[in-house]
Amino acid sequence: MPILSLGGMRFQQSWTDLPGDQIEPESQVRLRSTLEAAGSVGMHHIETARHYGTSERQLGWLFPALADPKRILQTKVPPHDDPDAFEAELILSFERLGLDPHGRMDSNPGADRHPLDLLAIHGINLPEHLEQTLRPGGCMDVARRWQREGRIGHVGFSTHAPLPLILEAIESDAFDYINLHWYFIRQDNEPAIVAAQAHDMGVFLISPTDKGGHLHTPSARLRDLCAPLDPIVFNDLFCLVQDGVHTISVGASRPEDLNLHLEAVGLLDQASLLLPPILERLERRRLEVLGKAWLTSWWQGLPEWSDTPGEINLPVLLWLHNLIDPWGMEGFARARYGLLGNAGHWFPGRNADALDNSIGEAELAAVLKKSPWAERIPSLLRGLRDQLGGETTQRLQVD
Repeated sequence: MPILSLGGMRFQQSWTDLPGDQIEPESQVRLRSTLEAAGSVGMHHIETARHYGTSERQLGWLFPALADPKRILQTKVPPHDDPDAFEAELILSFERLGLDPHGRMDSNPGADRHPLDLLAIHGINLPEHLEQTLRPGGCMDVARRWQREGRIGHVGFSTHAPLPLILEAIESDAFDYINLHWYFIRQDNEPAIVAAQAHDMGVFLISPTDKGGHLHTPSARLRDLCAPLDPIVFNDLFCLVQDGVHTISVGASRPEDLNLHLEAVGLLDQASLLLPPILERLERRRLEVLGKAWLTSWWQGLPEWSDTPGEINLPVLLWLHNLIDPWGMEGFARARYGLLGNAGHWFPGRNADALDNSIGEAELAAVLKKSPWAERIPSLLRGLRDQLGGETTQRLQVD
């Protein structure tokens, strides 16, 4: 497994699974050049998903012309209450990718492997998703049958779930690897990395550049704090030196998008010298702006979003607050704020727009009695609403 994986969310033409005759030649040319550039530097792991729009179809068309005996191919299929529906999705993924479900890879006839090397159960975000996967006769039984028949290799899962559910899935010993969100600005899933190590699981970090803070469009302040490294290079190094992490996703839509990630790989042997001064500057800036008292206790006593009036997601909103003033990450925070209330179980809860409208401050205060910041939080939410509100972000894909 290479330490950089080519993620399939950005190179597709459309988030809709368009008919083949609507795929534009220019889109295929761009994808081919990206695949060729990735393969030339050893990025042999390609990761996509059934619901990444045209991604599977476009890859399947190109694989026959770009045979790679080292290719490690992964797709992801969401769990379903009906295992037959899950299997139908899996069959469609094979068709889109140009894979022979009987054990031969049309796109890579010389490879002595399964047609699909890695299958992830996509989006085990709720307890019912894990139950649909692991119950007798569920989705995992379908995946195991496909393994026995030689169609797929290892089975893992991707997740946006709360940490306890992630740990439950790991501790089931049903999975070989995990697609996990963990990066500099979000380290709360670190216990999942530790648990995955204990269960001999692979750890694949997903979306470190986009969900890791819109590092493709960083603020001037973040650039200054990360100097002499680009924020992407800094975050890649931060992720890759973490014990237990095996690969990180590079979401590329063109060959040039690989460059900064390759720069990070080239600096890996210097990470122990490069990272500490940047980490110290970032932390010092947080302390100066937010204060030690807040940083060591802001999360204490916060109710779950499901227990908050209007389903306001207080932990996420206050986390976004912590990113804006110290590091200038307003663009990322605005996108995340607009997504709350529009992404279902992929990004649950709602933003603060309802405060002072359908939700009164007294209602909010009633669930903040255990918070040391109960008096301050309503004003912080109003500030976020005024700064970030007014735009709705529709989730067009799953990741």
